[in-house]
Amino acid sequence: MISKTGTDFDIVLISAEEYEDHPLSPVGVIARVLDSQGYHVGIVETPKGKDDIGRLGVPKLFWGITSGSIDSMLNNYTPLKRSRLEDEHSDAKPMPDRALIVYANWIKQVSKTAPIVLGGIEASLRRFAHYDYWNNDIRRCLLFDTRADILVYGNGEKQVLEIASRLKEGRDCIGIRGTCIRAREVPQGFELLPSYKEVVSDKKAFCKMTVALSNRKDLAQGYDNNFILQYKYPDYTTADLDWIFSLGFKRDLRRGSTLELARFSVVTHRGCLGRCNFCSLALHQGDKVISRSEQSILDEVSGFSKVPGWKGFVDDLGGPSANMYGMDCEKGCDRGCIGCKNLDVSHSRLLELMRKVRSIPGVKKVFVRSGIRYDLALESREYVKELSEHHISGTLKIAPEHFDKEVLALMNKDNSRLDEFVDLFNKLNDHKGQSLRYYLMIGHPGEDEVKVQALKTKAVKLGNIEHFQMFTPTPMSISSCMYWTGLDPFTLKPVKVVYDYHTKKQLKRIMLGGIEEAHDHDKENPPQRRNRR
Repeated sequence: MISKTGTDFDIVLISAEEYEDHPLSPVGVIARVLDSQGYHVGIVETPKGKDDIGRLGVPKLFWGITSGSIDSMLNNYTPLKRSRLEDEHSDAKPMPDRALIVYANWIKQVSKTAPIVLGGIEASLRRFAHYDYWNNDIRRCLLFDTRADILVYGNGEKQVLEIASRLKEGRDCIGIRGTCIRAREVPQGFELLPSYKEVVSDKKAFCKMTVALSNRKDLAQGYDNNFILQYKYPDYTTADLDWIFSLGFKRDLRRGSTLELARFSVVTHRGCLGRCNFCSLALHQGDKVISRSEQSILDEVSGFSKVPGWKGFVDDLGGPSANMYGMDCEKGCDRGCIGCKNLDVSHSRLLELMRKVRSIPGVKKVFVRSGIRYDLALESREYVKELSEHHISGTLKIAPEHFDKEVLALMNKDNSRLDEFVDLFNKLNDHKGQSLRYYLMIGHPGEDEVKVQALKTKAVKLGNIEHFQMFTPTPMSISSCMYWTGLDPFTLKPVKVVYDYHTKKQLKRIMLGGIEEAHDHDKENPPQRRNRR
């Protein structure tokens, strides 16, 4: 039973985000998974103090705490370290700074017995020593600062069920794949990372640690007389995902929910092949794609007809990159998938899925809003044509990020085929009134004012700049390592980095001016729009 009231719970989940019974709600998914196996689950959402934490009593098995789908510091502060809550245009909802530390401390005040389990992206990306942009320093693994018993990284459905099972049986939680624990010794077969002391004092050691991080390894890191042990990630399969998404989520959202515009979205797969250096997804969901079965997805969409408020529109059909569905690989090697001769880039499975979803009775339109990897899309012009004719509402979002070769190399991005894709898309959409919108990034290591000026010039020519963001160093990413050390962690060669806020603000002003110019250009040359939902 899932409840936000009552007593005598097996497990109490505490979330900095509001709970929703929806497959895009992190705490909602974990609650459903535990409930399906007969555990009595209580949920405390957005607690304001220890009294909120303790209102459901002490759980029999464990406390589970998460900040949700975003790191609390990223939620609370802009790249210039201003409070997002003071920005009238921000949709950020308040949560404590370093939410997991705060919640763990509140738990310690109301409970001395039940174990504490950390989960979610904040835990996942702070599981080893990491650069913290908001402290501008190296912080320890989150297990030390929270004094929690175990940390779950990545998607945690399998891990949390194993933890619950072991604790119910009175067994320890040592050796659970996809978790981290503290230990006095390093078991045989673990790869030893540079210690916390080493990475704090030596930036080359920090680089060595960063490039060694992987979900597919048993890793250990020393902290004085203790070690953090990471047990390699469990194998998630198509059958696992099909089961998780079949658990009967009600999707009955509260008014003002952050998921309101994604109420009828469908997750087709997990993982991303991109390995962009500024993104931490490879160390969370993973850098291999795991796709749901076609039937699982069709069953989910067919079930929308039973949900109050369904009007026939699938809000999004996709994942981290919508067109990576079906690009699974069972080899499990450490090489990047993009460019591999074994990668199936035909988009055949995805094309078949899109057509079948559109044919479900009651479905009026299936949108693809999660963005696509355009270099992969070029491998199937049939897919681009299908996307243009049936799945876009005015615009398609793509993310070239930048146009300078040096910056792109440091991002691990390749834009060599961008113009080819733009030409193809424009040709296919010449009379449809549909256009591309571009996502760009400024302030990444390797950039300076001259390169941003060049970026602005290119952006003005393209027009339709959907969004640009200033690079924010997030824990454990390759680009964050560059930012902290001033080195390319793979070559140890120096990298130019903008640190002072005056220059960062100047970069932002340059791009804002470019967007205004691009908007003026768009007004002078408006596309012919079709009627949209």
